[in-house]
Amino acid sequence: MRNMIRRAVSMLIGVAMTVASGLAAADYPTKPVTLVSPYGPGGAADLAARTLSATAPEYLGNGILVVNRTGAAGVSGSTTVAKGKPDGYTMLLARVGSQAAVPAINRTIPYTWDEFTFIGLLELNPFVLAVSGDSPYNSLDDIKSAIEGGADLSYSSAGVGTLLHVAMIMTLDQFGMDADAMKHVPYKGGGNAAAAVVGGHVDMMFQNLSGVIGNIQAGKMKALAVSTPERVASIKDVPTVSEAGYPELQAIVGWSGLWGPPGLPDDIVAKWVDVLAKISEDKAWLKLTKGLGSIPHVRSPAETKAFVENQYLAFKTLTEKLGMTIQ
Repeated sequence: MRNMIRRAVSMLIGVAMTVASGLAAADYPTKPVTLVSPYGPGGAADLAARTLSATAPEYLGNGILVVNRTGAAGVSGSTTVAKGKPDGYTMLLARVGSQAAVPAINRTIPYTWDEFTFIGLLELNPFVLAVSGDSPYNSLDDIKSAIEGGADLSYSSAGVGTLLHVAMIMTLDQFGMDADAMKHVPYKGGGNAAAAVVGGHVDMMFQNLSGVIGNIQAGKMKALAVSTPERVASIKDVPTVSEAGYPELQAIVGWSGLWGPPGLPDDIVAKWVDVLAKISEDKAWLKLTKGLGSIPHVRSPAETKAFVENQYLAFKTLTEKLGMTIQ
C-alpha cells in the first residue's frame, strides 16, 4: 500500500511540474530577456543586437537587455549561452565569426557550431576592405603592389579566427601571398578594430559594412571593394570584389542570427520564430537594418541551421588548406 501511495504521489508531482512548466512557457517572457552580444560596443554584432532590442519587445511582450560579453574572439559570450539555462531568458546574438569561423579553426573551444538552439537568421552583412580616409591606397591592387614592393602593412580584426581575420587571409591568398605577408593586430571587437584603422594604428581591415559605414560616410575611412555580387546602394561608388579582379572574395559575407541555449523548449522557440517573422515586416527594423548597410534576411530554424552548416564546412575546408586549424 505504501509503495502504491508513493508511486501515486510521484506521478502527481510529475504532472504538477509538467503543468507548471507549460504554464511558465505559455506566460514567457515574464521579465526582460538578456541578449548576449559576444563582441564589443560599436561593432556589427552590437549594432545588430541593439537594433533587435529596439524593435522586438513590441512583439515579444517584454524588454530585451543587450549585454556585451567580450573575449576570445566571441567565444566567451557564446559559451555563456551554450552553457546557460534553457529558459529563454539568456539568448545569443550569433555572428559568423563566433558561430562558424572560430569553431572551424579552433576545435578546443567549449562548444560546437551546432550545439545551440537555432531560432533564425536576421540579416546578411556585405564586407568591405577599408582603409583610413587619408590612406594612399585606393584599390586592392594598390595594396598588393605595396606588399610586393616591400611595404610593412598591417590589418586589424575582432580577434583570431573571426571572419575579419579569415577575410584578410583569404585576400592575401588571392594575392598569391602567405598569411604572414601582413601583420595581424587583433582587437576586442569590430568597433575597436575600426577605431585602430581610423586612428592610423593599422593600415586596413576587412569588416562588415554595418560596422564601418558611419566612418565611411564621415570620411574617416574609405572602402576599396565590397564583397557582394552587385554594388551596394549606400556606397554605390565602391567596386565589387569581382570588378576589382578578385571574384573568389564574394565568399566573404557576414551575418547575424538569434540562437538559444541547447534544449530550449519548443514553445519558446515558436515564440521567438513568431517575433522574428513580425520584425521581418516591421518598418522600423527594416529601416534600421538597411541603414547600417545590412540586408534583412530572416529565415526559419531549419533554413538557418543548413546555412550555418554550409558556412562552417566552407571555413573548415579553407582553414585546413591554409594550415590554420587548432586541434
